[in-house]
Amino acid sequence: MDVVIVTGASKGIGHELREQLQAAGKRVIGIARTVPQDATNFVPADLAKTNLLEGILTSIIDENSETATSFTLINNAGIVDPIGLVGNLNAVEIEKSIAVNLTAPIILSNTFIEKLRDVQVPKRILNISSGAGRNPYEGWGAYCTTKAGLDHFSRVVAMEQANEQYPVEIVSIAPGIIDTDMQRTIRSSDEGAFPLLDQFITYKEQGILSSAKETAEKLFAVLEHADFKSIGPIADVRKL
Repeated sequence: MDVVIVTGASKGIGHELREQLQAAGKRVIGIARTVPQDATNFVPADLAKTNLLEGILTSIIDENSETATSFTLINNAGIVDPIGLVGNLNAVEIEKSIAVNLTAPIILSNTFIEKLRDVQVPKRILNISSGAGRNPYEGWGAYCTTKAGLDHFSRVVAMEQANEQYPVEIVSIAPGIIDTDMQRTIRSSDEGAFPLLDQFITYKEQGILSSAKETAEKLFAVLEHADFKSIGPIADVRKL
């Protein structure tokens, strides 16, 4: 059975991906702080507590190693806070942003690659990035930086895995602008902290935002692509 591990699987894109992957007959293990009432195969974990992540992923892989016909890791969890101009940010929130958006995916990817190094089944990592990692936005210093780091990390992994006997394929993909809790957080911010506030309010008012369900369907298609690695290592779902 195909085994898919999804972080941030309790809401937004992660929730929709979990639902669609399960409906397709895959074994999906969700990782998130909150566990939905109807959820199965779910590991409650705060991704900011990065010291726990290696053990969590090792346990998941060990529990499924005998039955898995493929392994996929989807690093979906992310936070946009702290929103604000550099010079006004909270140090604790900066640290949490880096932990969730960058340190956690690096640790999970490192563990995934290490544990499955000699396993001869298809192995894929899908990193959910952002256009903010490729373009600067005032007020998103931490978010832009962590997503840029995730993109560059993905490039390095793709380069390294090209030399492996049983490589892990990796794609870092920007999912577009989606109507999720993150967008609500953005719209509730202060214009002084985020000069583009009016633009993002307009996105909502004009119906420009994609739904989490629609975006998950596009990401599902990416995962099912026959030549997955040819899509990346850097991609944008709106250009596929």
